[in-house]
Amino acid sequence: MPKPVEIGKEYDVEVEELSRRGEGIARIKGLVTFIPNAKPGEHHRIRITRISRRFAEAEIVGEAEEGETEAEEETETE
Repeated sequence: MPKPVEIGKEYDVEVEELSRRGEGIARIKGLVTFIPNAKPGEHHRIRITRISRRFAEAEIVGEAEEGETEAEEETETE
């Protein structure tokens, strides 16, 4: 199954929690993404540096732009 992210691509995310190793965790379309030097509640623009079977790793490249982040997907309910 293809991953929702690609190495080298940039995404705007909100850091949701902290890992045991102290890295920030964001989810991009459900894929756990570890971000060093990030704290819960922060919004960052990140670049994917590594993808494994169950998670991805990324580096911070700047502040997220205003508006929705990649992790926030709108769902319509009727």
